[in-house]
Order: sequence, then structure tokens, then C-alpha cells
Amino acid sequence: MRHLVRPAQYAALACYIVFLGFPLLWLLSASVKSSVELNSLTVSLLPSEWSWDNYTRALARQGLLRSMWNSAVVALSTTALVILTALPASYVLARIKGAVRVAGVGWILISQVFPVILVILPLFLVLRTLGLTDSLLGLVLVHTTYTLPFALWMLQGYVSAVPVALEEAAEVDGAGRPAVLRLIVLPLLAPGVAATAMFAFVSSWNEFFFALVLLQSPENYTLPITLKMFIGGEGKVALGPLAAGSVLAAIPSIVFFSLMQRKLASGLMAGAVKG
Repeated sequence: MRHLVRPAQYAALACYIVFLGFPLLWLLSASVKSSVELNSLTVSLLPSEWSWDNYTRALARQGLLRSMWNSAVVALSTTALVILTALPASYVLARIKGAVRVAGVGWILISQVFPVILVILPLFLVLRTLGLTDSLLGLVLVHTTYTLPFALWMLQGYVSAVPVALEEAAEVDGAGRPAVLRLIVLPLLAPGVAATAMFAFVSSWNEFFFALVLLQSPENYTLPITLKMFIGGEGKVALGPLAAGSVLAAIPSIVFFSLMQRKLASGLMAGAVKG
């Protein structure tokens, strides 16, 4: 029976990959099907005739490329702000004990309890007072505020896993505090920073509700808002262009994840060497 364990594990993994990848395969298939085939009663994964008209129609209408650029600006800015804020704050939260840690953990937990619908009106009023409604900057600040608590919770777990003895040994060898943080702590935190960056990016890239409430001008629309425009007022869906636009919308996330995966792997190796 033992020799059957490994094949069973591979079979289960293959089924899990198919389960996760089937929606993406179906989306790719729908994006290259003609409107006639999409509206027919015959259902098949492979298109009977390949058609690229859906991509042409998706790029020609609704300002898809402009919205993709807006989403990229918002997501990258949010990721940078979240990392720059969460990295030092997570170190303090993990290393300092007492009231500061209790207050920090309490803020994180409380911030995750409230539904988004309860905070959208106060956020809108604050941004309107600051003149930041219908602007990408206001959306970046909202995304940063919404993503920061969980990102801080993620990073403080990575910081807590770094032994304090490594920092103390470096200080005994004559390294100053900035050198200890730069040469010892930061390389060991690289996997955590990469994972947090991926979480912040995908959360901002896919966010719909805040963008729907805060943005009014079509030139400021992010990608989820623009993809919604492929659904007509009576619920009629332009399925082919919507599928093509969704495929195009997934490409930046895949590229970002690929880049961060390299950083994640290199950070793990650096951590092993430093340890």
C-alpha cells in the first residue's frame, strides 16, 4: 500500500490543479469564441472556430487600456505605501511588548470586524472634505487604509519568526542598529515582504466597491468598473468582449506574481544563508 501513496498524492494534486484552472480555461475559451457560438445551446470547451474579434471589440470600446493603466497606478502605489508603512510598524509590533503591542493588535482585529458598507460613507465624507473624491489619489489612500491592517498582521508574523539572538549577535560583533536591520533583518524578511506585496497588489487590482462609490469620471475608472460596463442596463451581457477583457485584466496580475515569486525564492535562499 505504501507504493500507492505517492501516485495518489500526485492524482489528488492534478485534480486540484484542474479544479482551480478550469474557470480560467473556460474564460480563455469564451474569449476566442464567436458571438454565434456563445449564444448557441451547444456547450464545448474548445471553440469550433477561433475568433479574435472579442479582443478587438474589448480594446476598442469602454476605455479598457486607460482603465488598465489607472488600475496599475492605483495598485502599484497602494502596494508601495502598504509595504513602506507596514514594514517598520510590524517590526515595532513584533519586538516591543506591552501597551503598544496590545493597542496595535486590537486595532488590527477591530478593523477586520467592520463590514465595508459601514465605513464607506465616513470615508466618502472625509475624502470630499479633502477634495479627493473622483481621484486616483483618494482611491490609493482608501485602498492603503483598507489593506494595511492585514498586511501588518502578515509581516509581524514574519518578524516574530526572526530570532532576536541574530540581532544581538550582530550587535555584539560591533554592528550598529541600522546595519543590523539592513544586513540581518531585511534579507530574512524578503519572503514576507514579497507575500505582502502580492496580497496588497491583488487586493487593490481587483477592488470594485470603493472604486464604484468614489469614482465618477470615466477617465478615472479602474479596470473592474470598466469591465462592469460590458453588462447592459437590462442585464444583457456582451459575453465575448467581457471574457476577452477579463483575460487581458489577468495578465498584469500574472506578471506581477511572476516577479514577486522570483523575489520570494531569492529571499528564502538569502534567509537560509543569513540564518
